[in-house]
Amino acid sequence: MSNRIIYGSRSESLASRNRLITRLSMSISLVVLCAFTLTPAHGQSTDYDESTDLEILAGLPNTRMHYQRLSSPLRPKAAIWEGLENEIDALLSGINDYARLEALVHEKSASELQALVAEGALSYEQITRYFIARIYTVETDDARYLNAVISLNPRAIDAAILADRERNEGKAVAQDSLFGLPILLKDNIGFESLPTTAGAAALAENFAADAFVTQRLKANGVVILGKANLSEWAYFFCTGCPSGYSALGGQTLNPYGRLKFTTGGSSAGSGAAIAGGFAVAAVGSETSGSILSPSSANSLVGLKPTTGSLSRSGVVPISSTLDTTGPMARTVRDTVALFNAMTGYDQADTAMPRLTEDLTLLVRDADLSGLRLGFPAALALEPLIVAAVAKLEAAGAIIVPVEFTPPDLEEEVQFMGGEMVRDLASYLQHYASPDVVIESLSDLQTFNLAAPDERSPYGQALVDQMVGFETFFKSDAQAGEGEIARLEQVVVGEVGGYLDGLFSLHNLDALVRINNSGASAGAFANYPALTIPAGYRETGQPVGVTFYAPSFQEQRLIDIGVKLEETGALRQAPEGY
Repeated sequence: MSNRIIYGSRSESLASRNRLITRLSMSISLVVLCAFTLTPAHGQSTDYDESTDLEILAGLPNTRMHYQRLSSPLRPKAAIWEGLENEIDALLSGINDYARLEALVHEKSASELQALVAEGALSYEQITRYFIARIYTVETDDARYLNAVISLNPRAIDAAILADRERNEGKAVAQDSLFGLPILLKDNIGFESLPTTAGAAALAENFAADAFVTQRLKANGVVILGKANLSEWAYFFCTGCPSGYSALGGQTLNPYGRLKFTTGGSSAGSGAAIAGGFAVAAVGSETSGSILSPSSANSLVGLKPTTGSLSRSGVVPISSTLDTTGPMARTVRDTVALFNAMTGYDQADTAMPRLTEDLTLLVRDADLSGLRLGFPAALALEPLIVAAVAKLEAAGAIIVPVEFTPPDLEEEVQFMGGEMVRDLASYLQHYASPDVVIESLSDLQTFNLAAPDERSPYGQALVDQMVGFETFFKSDAQAGEGEIARLEQVVVGEVGGYLDGLFSLHNLDALVRINNSGASAGAFANYPALTIPAGYRETGQPVGVTFYAPSFQEQRLIDIGVKLEETGALRQAPEGY
């Protein structure tokens, strides 16, 4: 057999294994569909018919937004706030109290909220209760819902009460800290109080332990409010499918234009939720573009760190070479606060160097004089990017004209697929709950084929392709690892090497891009990236200005971001939210 990854073939599973997976998958469907009995009042109204919205979407020129459905086919929305109904009803029945909290909390930064807590105008408990009620209020509104959240933590209020107690007993809390404040986790990041599903029916019962970054967040007193929706399997599942869709979370919508603009992905729910005012900040993850894309699409700040800056242990993987977690927030300062709350050396993550033991980013007024900023000629046609770069030039940066034409290789997807075969199997063995019914991608393929309309309405083309390599890998693991190594040499050498060469040729400190453009080159070169709101097109669509810098130069990116925000915040809250 050839030792090349050949996509498109499908493995021949044992008949007995197929029958077992089919029986288990039917059982899971019944559990998912029957476990929740809350009233329709806790979801969309009985008068709502999503077909009207789907018809509007079908008329858009962007065919990726020609959605087949909006709601989850497997989980009613009422399941999100199961166990929190009394708290929601209590706050919303006292409408004046909800309005008071909204005026104090909505669109406020972490430092603003900490100041209000310090002066006694708010408590962490009140802030958390407000966000839970706001999520309910928006997500049950037929004209505003975003499908941005998959699950809420029933113990979030208890965590906030504990934070209040610690502060009242004398704990010192930094002004820009996220201590006591609610954030959301992308639902591929382990959190022991909720299932970690990656949006997939096959992981509906994955009550996994805390990921390392979750442990760090909890140790720093951050309140885990719940899990954000995402593109299923972090968008490495189907081809030609919409970003932001998952079987368990439904189709995530963009608050800047629910029926106009895509959310980006795969951290779609993290982006839409923070833009919609559902939490202070959110943790996303990226393999190639999955933080940058939804952050720019939802007018947020998003930091894609160097792979190795933050731990990935306990995160459902695609590629151990490329994957990273990262912060998403409304301001650079909040993005830094979340990053710092996640840091720490994880010896189980072999990508992490020892320097991460005390890795901290600073919000500071840095001198950008002499900073060499690569500016690709094609961006001259993007007035919002030109305006942002002009502000940096006025601050002393040197604008260096460059051409940016990185190679686009079919080996990129092949490499990620090969690593997912190996890395997902390892996750399922070492991190997944014993209740998870799959052990491999071939199991996942079989599971989804038992009910494709519900579990994979857009198909599972990438899974089908990866199953072919999985069969080869199982038959000859050494040859499989050899093929992954060959592909890595190609993509890191050619795609990543292109970016290294560009920086070397022009002696660049950073490179300017728009939205998530350049994400693939940045991923294979292992460059961190920061995207910042640059403004809005005439249609109202958000645009992000994005910067890349060499490995472990996150502080340089933050200095650029701080300087840009100082010239005047360009982000505006979405109308109606």
